[in-house]
Amino acid sequence: MLRALAVDDEQPSLEELLYLLNADPRVSSAEGASDATEALRRINRALESGPGGPEAIDVVFLDIHMPGLDGLDLARLLTGFAKPPLVVFVTAHEGFAVQAFDLKAVDYVLKPVRRERLAEAVRRAAQLTDTAPLIPVHEPDPDHMSVELGGVTRFVPVEDITHVEAHGDYARLHTAQGSHLVRIPLSTLEERWRARGFVRIHRRHLVALRHIDELRLDTGTVSVLVDSVELQVSRRHARELRDLLMRRTTS
Repeated sequence: MLRALAVDDEQPSLEELLYLLNADPRVSSAEGASDATEALRRINRALESGPGGPEAIDVVFLDIHMPGLDGLDLARLLTGFAKPPLVVFVTAHEGFAVQAFDLKAVDYVLKPVRRERLAEAVRRAAQLTDTAPLIPVHEPDPDHMSVELGGVTRFVPVEDITHVEAHGDYARLHTAQGSHLVRIPLSTLEERWRARGFVRIHRRHLVALRHIDELRLDTGTVSVLVDSVELQVSRRHARELRDLLMRRTTS
């Protein structure tokens, strides 16, 4: 069973998060802290108590924007501990996901928090601590990608994705309607979507061949135009891309 600490300077948000955590059967206890400094003192007591001690904390559910020491600052401090608790960020801001996962966060939950989404974060933490039985994970829909936007899960058709940009352990999916950050490495999407006509053109970019409008050659450099966006093609991928495009137009 997980022992959790929730950290949020907004009391209504903190109370809601604690209510949802205490309602999860995989959480044995959940307590709150109203700022990062209070949370740090509580975590220090947990570490002094040891992993099996009465003060132990397995996972911290952490807001980002707080006065003084913010959530990212606290997470950075925890990386210096020998055996820190796991961290799940719970925030209203999508833009910090890359920094959060650079800090080895278990998950990144957007506010307003939905019970089902928080339960997935608890499941991931439980899996890493091996303190609770795992809930089976269904195989992903091969024709859609699920993305989080403002606390709502949307299902983006893979055929609408024009290109994908690497962001560490994350990837940004680009469509004609906008972009979405998802927690999956570019290499995984490259392998999964190769048969669907996606090709690696650069260490940072994966492109859908059907969405390439132009192939540009200019003084030894190669680029493609994808939905009005020009993307550089690395030398190691240029020949393969030209061959694939030629076969596509002549078949």
